Amino acid sequence: MPSFAAELARSRPDEVAIRDESKAMLWTEVDNTLNRVANGLNTYDLGPKRRVAVFAENAVETAMANLGGLIAGASVVPVNFHLTAEEVAYILEDADVRVLFADSRTLERATQAAQLAKVPTVISWHDAAPGTEAWQTWLAQQSDAPADESRKPMPNLLYTSGTTGRPKGTELPPTMFAGGDTVAEHLANLGQDPRAANGVHMVVGPMYHTGPLSGARLLAAGVSSVILGRFDGEKTLAAIEKYKVGNSVMVPTHFVRLLALPDDVKQKYDLSSLISIAHTGAKCPVDVKKAMIEWWGPVFMDAYGASEVGTTCAISSEEWLENPGSVGKALPPFTAVILDDDGNELPPGEEGRLFFKDATGRGVVYHNDPEKSAAAHIAPGVFTLGEIAYMNEAGYVFITDRFSDMVVSGGVNIYPAEAEQVLIEHPAILDVACIGVPHPEMGEELKALAIAQREPADADEVLNWCRDQLSHYKCPRSLEWVEDLGRNTMGKINKRKLRAPYWEGHKE
Repeated sequence: MPSFAAELARSRPDEVAIRDESKAMLWTEVDNTLNRVANGLNTYDLGPKRRVAVFAENAVETAMANLGGLIAGASVVPVNFHLTAEEVAYILEDADVRVLFADSRTLERATQAAQLAKVPTVISWHDAAPGTEAWQTWLAQQSDAPADESRKPMPNLLYTSGTTGRPKGTELPPTMFAGGDTVAEHLANLGQDPRAANGVHMVVGPMYHTGPLSGARLLAAGVSSVILGRFDGEKTLAAIEKYKVGNSVMVPTHFVRLLALPDDVKQKYDLSSLISIAHTGAKCPVDVKKAMIEWWGPVFMDAYGASEVGTTCAISSEEWLENPGSVGKALPPFTAVILDDDGNELPPGEEGRLFFKDATGRGVVYHNDPEKSAAAHIAPGVFTLGEIAYMNEAGYVFITDRFSDMVVSGGVNIYPAEAEQVLIEHPAILDVACIGVPHPEMGEELKALAIAQREPADADEVLNWCRDQLSHYKCPRSLEWVEDLGRNTMGKINKRKLRAPYWEGHKE
């Protein structure tokens, strides 16, 4: 038995440890399932990097596969469930994945991806297909003996979209990985998570992101989890009341959708159990944040950073009310600095490029890509996440713009280059640039500006053509035919200038 689960099964045998919208598991069941997942995975040759992947929507099984993989001493790769088979295959091959978990919604794509990447084993819950194994059948065949906790724990390998059209892999950074020489030590470290004092944890975001995925790891601290599916505002409020939820991780789009609920719905539910809501994914509009604090109280802790490095800045609700719009102060081991284009440090109040000095010297590390790792730095351990910002005298950071092209839509990073590389192949398009434009709910959305080869084609036809070849969330929501994209003599486009007309009256 995993030591933490065995103890919880003894001390809290009748408590629901984890539930989703269709099932619930007691600690004894969690204990049994995690043993079987870990022991089952260790019957396979997982390769030198011991990689397994989870390509599934939010569910209890998704949590069990992720945590069971960790207990097996495997490096788990959470895969975005929106991706196409070809996109998944690239990740599986790049990561050297040997076992792939899937669900009924992803199974067809998972099977295709596994064939393309030569992944030998696919295990699926809810459904199975020829050449794959059914989750329940597979579990029943595995030993429920105590899992071997003497292996070295392995961090997740996370994939973020890349500016070149290929996703970038990065290991869960030390700031987010509990460490330890053995799985037993790692689980003991997870058991010290301070969030254990904040009550029931609710998962509302997709579990291929690090924040929502932490709900699975919190089980090791004895924290019960409620896993919700695709976001629904009223269901979220109802779950908080019903399960006495104390903490969660959310992004600004969740707040916008919650605030848009009718007043009678917002007032209908008892939210008094809430203790701490981590806000991440993107900077929150000031009016949205103020409205959420007025409604839920000062329970929000903003965490600004990235999968590559973890949280670099944080700010409580009380601090934020004194510094509205800030993403907080830098957290150890990071120090925030604002630099001009020549690399000179700027004084408080002056806008420039935001960099972080990592006292450990690690900075940003991309899997299998030293060139991209180096490109994120101006010196060893001094890196940027692509933002323009200023700091006040007290050291609070205020994001004002991005000097990278990345679009953050609903807390999800979208790199325009991916859509541009697809759209330029359309026979009606001579040249194209994709930019972020305002969206009232998502913060911003991707828009294509295109020059026609001869006559402009139907915009919807072009967009649908793009969606046939690329995950929908990566595709532009709209397309506008233009005469010129303003390329300079070097062929470069000033995207900030292209965006400007669309952001008049908005804060980008």
